[in-house]
Amino acid sequence: MVEDVLKYSVGALLYCPALNTTVADSILSNKFGEKYSLCLCAEDTIAENAVEQALNQIELTFKKLYLSCEKSNKKLPNIFIRVRNPEQIEKIFQRVSVYDSILKGFAFPKYSSLTAEKYNDYFLHVSENTNHDLFMMPILESQDIVDYQSRYKALGTIKKHIDDMKKYVVNVRVGGNDFCNYFGVRRHVDQTIYDISPINSILSDILTFFSQEYVVSGPVWEYYSDQNDNWKKGLQNELKYDLLNGFIGKTVIHPKQISVVNDALKVDKLDYLDAKEILNWKKENSILVHGSVFKERMNERKTHYYWAKKIMFLSKCYGIKK
Repeated sequence: MVEDVLKYSVGALLYCPALNTTVADSILSNKFGEKYSLCLCAEDTIAENAVEQALNQIELTFKKLYLSCEKSNKKLPNIFIRVRNPEQIEKIFQRVSVYDSILKGFAFPKYSSLTAEKYNDYFLHVSENTNHDLFMMPILESQDIVDYQSRYKALGTIKKHIDDMKKYVVNVRVGGNDFCNYFGVRRHVDQTIYDISPINSILSDILTFFSQEYVVSGPVWEYYSDQNDNWKKGLQNELKYDLLNGFIGKTVIHPKQISVVNDALKVDKLDYLDAKEILNWKKENSILVHGSVFKERMNERKTHYYWAKKIMFLSKCYGIKK
């Protein structure tokens, strides 16, 4: 059973092509810091003719991390593998099964009304052959979600498949770039994904379907460098809207983005104090509403309860802003 803290702690998920030969050394030397998760990608970042090479490299990466941790007892980040298709789950698991104690789980691209059942079946099969819990992260990015006429039916079907696997689901993730690709659009550094109306509509519907029951992670931000740190300002701005709308965490494509995401996930002190008070509301109180800790806003026990729980999980994982 996936624990709530794990769902919130995925946070900044660093995507890395599975062909990367230096990622194990970078992890072991703390090049990426200590508060992040890692996803080795064997899908979109790998050309068709390099798939076998990528699988070999995944095995080498896991072997190096596993043997190093056996010697040093080093704590590793949550490590996931993004497979290319459902059938690849078994192929990859066979490669890393000897080292599977350091594998947190799999990310499933194009998890759709057509592929979900296969993903679930292959995942359950490999889960039966391991001595520790494995988890999954379905990625919503398929055409059936984009098409407005089929969207609600598709999301309903997908949710049923995800609900069947609820105890294994760490996050529900979204493929922002895949959605943008369908419309031939791309945001600039001074824009957010919420400025793209059709994409905003899709994200809103996904949140409506899933965020009441699952931690849903925000889409990737493509920018990571320029002379004036505009990439950072842009990422901070999009993260503000991510959190406001209910996304928790973000897919990142460069180590420089990790600290920005972690800072955004830190909890405002006012939110922390109010959340703590809401969750510790005295049962004998007959009035379930009163002013906040600093008397700046209203706290209501019933309507702010789930918000307060989320704030406490985030504070545990990322801390409180000074």
